[in-house]
This record gives sequence, C-alpha cells and structure tokens, in this order.
Amino acid sequence: MSNITLLDGGMGQELIHRSSQPASPLWSTKVMMDEPEIVQAVHQEYINAGAQVLTLNSYSATPERLARDASEELFEPLQAKAIEIALKAKGDTDTQIAGCLPPLFGSYRPESAPSFEVCLDTYRKVVACQKDAVDLFLCETMSSIKEAETATLAAKESSKPVWCALSLDDNDGMKLRSGESVEAGIKAAKKVGADAILFNCSLPEVISVAMPTLSKCGLPFGAYANGFTKADDLELGGTVDVLTARTDLGPKEYADFCDHWIAQGATIIGGCCEVGPAHIAELKRRLA
Repeated sequence: MSNITLLDGGMGQELIHRSSQPASPLWSTKVMMDEPEIVQAVHQEYINAGAQVLTLNSYSATPERLARDASEELFEPLQAKAIEIALKAKGDTDTQIAGCLPPLFGSYRPESAPSFEVCLDTYRKVVACQKDAVDLFLCETMSSIKEAETATLAAKESSKPVWCALSLDDNDGMKLRSGESVEAGIKAAKKVGADAILFNCSLPEVISVAMPTLSKCGLPFGAYANGFTKADDLELGGTVDVLTARTDLGPKEYADFCDHWIAQGATIIGGCCEVGPAHIAELKRRLA
C-alpha cells in the first residue's frame, strides 16, 4: 500500500461546521475572510491525520463567484491568503500543496460555465496566482468535458503535474453531471494532458459504478467522494445548508469504499464534502 497517495478531506463543510457565522454563498472563502485561524487548524488536522496533499482553500474564490457574491477585487488577495494559510499549516513537513481549479460559478451546474475561451482565460488567471506556491494542480468537481478540458489545459501551462477530477451524476454512475458519458470525460481529460484522473464530490456508490471504466484509463487514478445524501439540490448562489449529510458514512464505512477502489488499482484516495479528518485518519490506519 506504500504506493497510495492520501489526500486531505473536505474543507468547505468542515469550516462551516466549525464557524460561528451562518452559511454564505461564498462558503469556505467567507470563513477564510472572517476566521482564517479555522482554515489553518483544519489543514493541520488533515496533516496530523496522515494526509500527504493539502488542497488550497480557494475553491469559491473565483472571479465569477466573487463578482456575484462579493467583489471581484478580492480575487488576488484571497488567492494569496489561501496560499499563505496552507504554507503555514504545512510548516516543515513534506506535505504537498495542490492548487485548486474549481467550477467557476458553482458546483454541480455545468450549464452555468461560460464559453470555452472564457473558461480557459479565467483558469489561466487562477493558475498564475497559484503556480509558484503549489506542487501540483487539482482540477476538481469538473462536471462537464468543457470544464475538465479548459481547467486542465490552463494548469498544464504551469509545467506542474495536473490531476483532473470528474464529478458524476448522483443517479447514474456512467454519466458526468452534464449528461456526457464518463468514458468521454476520461478520454477528454487524458487528451489534454492530465497526469492523473479521479472522481470527486460524488456519491461513493456511483463512484464504485464508474471505477471499472476509470481503471482502464492508462494513467494513475483514484477518487474522493462526498458524504451528502444528494448534492445537486444546491443552486447557483445558494448556501450549503440546503444539503444534508449522510448518517451512514462514518470513517469505517467510507474506508470500506476506498478499500474497494484500491483493490481495482486506485492509487490516489481522499475525501470531499462531509468527509473529515477522522475519515482520513481511518484511511491512514488501514494503509499503514
């Protein structure tokens, strides 16, 4: 099991649960603005749990989301803040830092993505802010081929490793949230140069359905699932309190899913929303 890379778990939901503030459309970014010490504490808990990779807490700090929910002028300062906090948490450990390329307007709504050219331009702006501070890029919750292609293309220009994580339909493990096939999404990510392909922010059950297809991609692969009962109820500009966390996906149950993916050849494993430090610690225990 020494070839397994262990990612951190979900950040945004962990911050919301610990914050003294109500949920905001800016989600994890709002907590970072008001209570940055919580962000650093969660990063450090993931390191203590055994995570080898921390992802920057910049998921909701895209120009598009900031223009809608706050001010686009906050883009560069918030990117810099996410980097500063992650590096402080890392300290002198050998933990890697992953840059974050998320959906531009919000999760699970691929129809909201702007044109190919606009997506590519925005992702290049994010990459420019992050590239000097990160070890690799994670294009995550990519719900359509367009999102996956443009984020991966922009990240590849950094000359850093690029991992592309696709998000699956809650009801059909063989489709992306856009309705495009998983097979087509994998082929597209591979064509534009992804160094690894993953599934993320999807039900572990649908990831298990799609994993045999991913295992044939010819690249390193893996997954980090969410712990929501259903994710696509979240509307653009909405708040995450409309989503419900599962009660049947504790650390042991989640690790059982990961064991199954590892048995199929997955070498990159972690957690997404509602999968916290205790889950990562259980994965580390099993891997050890």
